Amino acid sequence: MRPADESTLGRTAPDDAPAPDGTPPQGLRALASRGPVRWGAAAVGLAVLAYGLAAGLPAYWVFLAMSAVISGVLLQSLGVVAGQAGMVSLCQMAFAAIGAWTTAQLNVWGVPGGLYVWLPLAGLAAVPFGLLIGLPALRLRGVHLAIITLGFAATVDIVMAANSFPGVSQGIVVGRPAGLGSDRQFFLFCCGVFALVGVALALVRRTRLGASWRALRESERATAAAGTSVPGAKLSAFAVSAFIAGTSGALLAGQLAMVVSRNFDPGQSLVAYAVAIMAGAHHAEGALIGGALGVLVAELLRRLGVPQQWANVVFAVGAVQAMTQGSGMSDGLRAVLRRRRRTRSGPGSPAVTPPAALEPAVPPPGGPDALRISGVSVRYGRVVAVDDVTLTVPAGAVHGLVGPNGAGKSSLVDAISGFVPAGGGTVEVGGVNVAGLAVHRRSRAGLRRTFQQDRVPVGLTVREYLRFAARRPLGDAELAEGLAGLVAVAPGDPIAALDVGTRRLLEVAGTLLARPAVAVLDEPAAGLGHSESERLGAWLREVPTRYGAAVLLIEHDLDLVRTACSGVTVLDFGEVIAEGPPAEVFAEPRVLRAYLGEEPTT
Repeated sequence: MRPADESTLGRTAPDDAPAPDGTPPQGLRALASRGPVRWGAAAVGLAVLAYGLAAGLPAYWVFLAMSAVISGVLLQSLGVVAGQAGMVSLCQMAFAAIGAWTTAQLNVWGVPGGLYVWLPLAGLAAVPFGLLIGLPALRLRGVHLAIITLGFAATVDIVMAANSFPGVSQGIVVGRPAGLGSDRQFFLFCCGVFALVGVALALVRRTRLGASWRALRESERATAAAGTSVPGAKLSAFAVSAFIAGTSGALLAGQLAMVVSRNFDPGQSLVAYAVAIMAGAHHAEGALIGGALGVLVAELLRRLGVPQQWANVVFAVGAVQAMTQGSGMSDGLRAVLRRRRRTRSGPGSPAVTPPAALEPAVPPPGGPDALRISGVSVRYGRVVAVDDVTLTVPAGAVHGLVGPNGAGKSSLVDAISGFVPAGGGTVEVGGVNVAGLAVHRRSRAGLRRTFQQDRVPVGLTVREYLRFAARRPLGDAELAEGLAGLVAVAPGDPIAALDVGTRRLLEVAGTLLARPAVAVLDEPAAGLGHSESERLGAWLREVPTRYGAAVLLIEHDLDLVRTACSGVTVLDFGEVIAEGPPAEVFAEPRVLRAYLGEEPTT
């Protein structure tokens, strides 16, 4: 990994480089033109396959195929909350039960429209419960969230068992409307619903909402620092998941005609979660594979005379294997297809310096300071990590913050960005006091930061991540300019294929493309070689001119600080011990003793 430098300027622009007039690059135009063709071909292929199965399979196997597709719809709901957002949900069968109960009630009431109308209403009925169960997820995660969701599933099961589904006691079955009377017709309807959900989720993946779910999976802190509300992202994931699960319950009611509480046993939520992880249900093909496996494994065990509980063991082992490898079946399938496409098309070239630079964004003279910190303190019990710190970063400046390990730099950055409470003081961004605001609101106010640890979501491409981080539409020319001179990657590259050092520099690019008032960069040179750090320092000096953003640079690399910064502040034991130009500050005896561990020479 190395940043692009002068040696790249004479190269011929690759297919993915933007044209001088700003039009999409040739490679991207080709990809865009092939996209609809691929989607159309896939849709036609699936339609032909569905019609072939409906027409050619015996009635019993049509019923099993229908069950597989309905299970696939349920698994797509888990693909949202667990696969994309990374949260544990063991109550999907409860959402499905609510959808089935709503369908049965609408059937008893004789609401016109049949399943064509009841299906979306059943999904909507599950949404409030999804929001309700999503509230604990705002503070809980992992096993604690699993217990809460499983407890909700058990509660719903008890309520449903004590109060039979509408129409059961009267023998009223859920009727199918005209055109869905036979199992073969209803199977095609289920396939259509599955495809509709899959397409809708694929479109959502391309939006900021979909990117926020995948960012949430990697790091809640980085998601908030990018200006996204973590509670909003979590609740939206649970709401969408509940809607999809509710529609699967409506489909099950239409398949069975009469449903009872044992059709939604809470233990099946555990099995569904295991299958979703194993198959990779965050992709539509993974959900379909998982639904087919659930039906086929159970049918195979039945024919062999083996208790079907052993299917749960098979799925549990598969889920553990998928978690160990970090990917499900659909991820492996997509990786194989990507390798085959690369083999056919040949190796690609990363995007390098574009032919035209962005218009400079120099901050106006005479404006307020980009960042002014006054009287900020941080305490952990009786330990004082930061003690009454005052610091100013002028607009258009690159300012360094240095100090030995344990000096309080990380605590100060967490305090000004909102991750830890500050004991009094003010934090002004562009003259506006943001102290007391939530993390994502400070970010939107112009205070952006990076992290020491790699927190870039690996489920995104470079293009998707930069657009998510920037919180605004970005053309490929602007994307290429944001990467130029910093990191040599192409917008279409998957982040999962990049090394950690490249991802850290990519986080810097995303932060600055947001055009903040001030960017707090926390050790961006970690892991870089000396020559790479020098190029990074030269690049950072140009940030105020190129992006209109001031920079607060936290670094241990003093050469980088000397190269990039016009001013520097030194912390020791949570206190400011020196401030001024780097050459003067680093020559002060107190700094030499505290930071460098040296005595001044005479």
